[in-house]
Amino acid sequence: MNNHEDDNIVVLCDEDGNNVEFEILDLVDYEGEEYVILLSTEGDGDEVVILKSEEDENGEEDFYGVEDDEVLEAVFSIFKNRFSDEFDFAE
Repeated sequence: MNNHEDDNIVVLCDEDGNNVEFEILDLVDYEGEEYVILLSTEGDGDEVVILKSEEDENGEEDFYGVEDDEVLEAVFSIFKNRFSDEFDFAE
């Protein structure tokens, strides 16, 4: 039996080599690039992670950190506008 909740879960390796589960909240297209908004399934769940999403030569999704603060702010702003009714965003 397939659990549909698992369709929105990805497991990523953190900087310490630990596997961490994240729920995919949204995909945002910004300036021709795709970004994924993730929320850790562990902890208090009050911070999202934004990663750039790219498809590799095998059709698998790879995720990369985003270092450009302007891009992060723009992508997060799009996400906030889409989900302003569902989440309480701290200012």
